[in-house]
Amino acid sequence: MAATAAFAVMAMPAAAQDCPRGDLDERFCDADGDLIADIPTDPAQQLDPDELIFAYTPVEDPAVYKTAWSDFLTHLEAKTGKKVVFFPVQSNAAQIEAMRSGRLHIAGFNTGSNPLAVNCAGFRPFTIMASEDGHFGYEMEILTYPGSGIEKVEDIKGKQMAFTSETSNSGFKAPSAILKADFGMVAGTDFEPVFSGKHDNSILGVANKDYPAASIANSVMSRMIERDVIKPDQVISIYKSQTFPTTGFGVVYNLKPELQEQIKEAFFDFEWDGTTLQAEFEKSGEGQFLEMNYKDFWEVIRKIDAANGVSYACE
Repeated sequence: MAATAAFAVMAMPAAAQDCPRGDLDERFCDADGDLIADIPTDPAQQLDPDELIFAYTPVEDPAVYKTAWSDFLTHLEAKTGKKVVFFPVQSNAAQIEAMRSGRLHIAGFNTGSNPLAVNCAGFRPFTIMASEDGHFGYEMEILTYPGSGIEKVEDIKGKQMAFTSETSNSGFKAPSAILKADFGMVAGTDFEPVFSGKHDNSILGVANKDYPAASIANSVMSRMIERDVIKPDQVISIYKSQTFPTTGFGVVYNLKPELQEQIKEAFFDFEWDGTTLQAEFEKSGEGQFLEMNYKDFWEVIRKIDAANGVSYACE
């Protein structure tokens, strides 16, 4: 099933430029070949807003993460001298739309949305969360519940399987590619696909026996188990993928360079100990921000997109 980056947006006006850009939208340039939009060289095209808007990928109820990010956003305000507002987005598409239309400045986009955010919204990711010893990433798992009659992936044939959204890597893109390539199973032909909207919806759906199977990010499941949202024995994993990069954090391309540097510094010198961020994300083993680059870290995700026929065209 092909997915496209089709978003109804009020895009910021910008004329197409004669420059190298690869898969980037025509509003952007990539003169250095790092696959992300260059910062505009004309100061008149650079943004220096009085208020910065931050959004975290909508993997669960945004209210959970407004609290989790509160200490970091206070730190970000101190580094930039600007007010920072948490924007509780409800969907991946809405988050990309907000950045593309100039209403979102700093964000953590989920794994599968990163390429769309980079190419359509001018997102410049530079860091991901990692454990204190430098390990990072998560796996896609396919879950079922005890007594579902599903003991292996092939048993999903003829049944219903929950995905999250078409922009999610572990919630749609990776399982679609893996099911087709490794098991010869195609959504709509071999099983009935349904979309829950979020990872917590899919996980709870399986735990409560609403869905016989679902593909999810196990980092989200780990945090839900730690918070006693579900019990470990309510779900059974029948497939676990290779490790994928987790949420990528970064800024919109046209913030002024000095401000982009201040924001980067805020991520890398943030002290996690005793903070609301640590309280939430230590549940999935994370304890620092690790520097990364989109070109290398997201190569496997771009390959999955290619296998699924995903277009990065902004429509």
